[in-house]
Amino acid sequence: MPFKSVNLLSLLWITHPAGSRFVCTSLPLDAAGAGCPVPMQGGALPPEEELRATVLQLRETVLQQKETIGSQREAIRELTGKLSRCEGTAGPDGKAATAAWRKELGKGKDTMGDLPRDPAQVIDQLSRTMQTLKDRLESLEHQLRANVSYAALPPELREMLQRRLGDLERQLLSKVAELEDEKSLLHNETSAHRQKTETALNALLERVSELEKGNSAFKSPDEFKVSLPLRTNYLYGKIKKTLPELYAFTVCLWLRSSASPGIGTPFSYAVPGQANEIVLIEWGNNPIELLINDKVAQLPLFVSDGKWHHICVTWTTRDGMWEAFQDGEKLGTGENLAPWHPIKPGGVLILGQEQDTVGGRFDATQAFVGEMSQFNIWDRVLKAEDIMNIANCSANMPGNIIPWVDNNIDVFGGATKWPVETCEERLLDL
Repeated sequence: MPFKSVNLLSLLWITHPAGSRFVCTSLPLDAAGAGCPVPMQGGALPPEEELRATVLQLRETVLQQKETIGSQREAIRELTGKLSRCEGTAGPDGKAATAAWRKELGKGKDTMGDLPRDPAQVIDQLSRTMQTLKDRLESLEHQLRANVSYAALPPELREMLQRRLGDLERQLLSKVAELEDEKSLLHNETSAHRQKTETALNALLERVSELEKGNSAFKSPDEFKVSLPLRTNYLYGKIKKTLPELYAFTVCLWLRSSASPGIGTPFSYAVPGQANEIVLIEWGNNPIELLINDKVAQLPLFVSDGKWHHICVTWTTRDGMWEAFQDGEKLGTGENLAPWHPIKPGGVLILGQEQDTVGGRFDATQAFVGEMSQFNIWDRVLKAEDIMNIANCSANMPGNIIPWVDNNIDVFGGATKWPVETCEERLLDL
């Protein structure tokens, strides 16, 4: 039970266990006659006995105070030990804060060794000290166990966390940028690796072809065929020469295909600004089409039976007239196909693929599947009898613009050159 001492020499008041209240005031000797009114309970005890009881009660109270102070000192020592252990795990910020607290609390003195002598002040200061220690300990334990919220952290710790978060964010962004660079580099390396693979494959195929032919060239520069066995976007042949400006042309070739649906694109010619300057294509279930400057004419040709066929297409800018021949016979004619449009020069001529840009962006669904030979281009419209003579092997007329010769054609992506059957053997296949 709390005990409060104001001045032991002037005024003392306590609560008796029985509920009585005793008041004792020291008087000088000359004031003894005035009397000291002392309240009594029923007048049962004489003054001497009541004074003795009061002294005993004071002694008991002092002993209780000593015990309380001793227990509080033990509690303070225990809390101080816990606080020191917590500070050891809380880092420099916690230690600095605790040092500041101790300085403020003790004012540079040892709070445990410089207690006030007045019992009331001792109890009051010990209570405040114990409460402060408890609060500090609870705060540290909460920080360690419950990870105190950001707003409750000390300013130095908040700044440190902000710096670390900023560093982590910069590291994350740097890592993302590195991953993007690695992705781009991987894509470039994949493209370069594919190019190298195609180059090595082409060289190997050429070497195999040379070995199969006994390390000798074809019997004649035009006695070969280009084989495109797969519908892909990387098997193709390329004509080294380009076209001049044309106002008329004739294109003839032998081809064999059994691809379905559609044989694909036997050849395409693209120029800057127009990828479909000249295209011969059979795509899907559509008939064979001739494109001039992206204008379309459907041709009545049927060649997807797996046999050799000789086809020719003629065109002139005058009225856009066109003709279609199969195996020497004219099967169709028409007009108004890009009339008065001259064929632009300086483009790229590709065998087996349709170009969406000059020399590239091939679409596998439009690729030619099969074999072709004797691809020739003239800068005029051939007569019907000339086309018939070429088809029935009675005349050999190389194109005056693009002739079919071995050193004028490169193959890529696994396309191969092979010796071709003779013209008569191709006729027997019809």
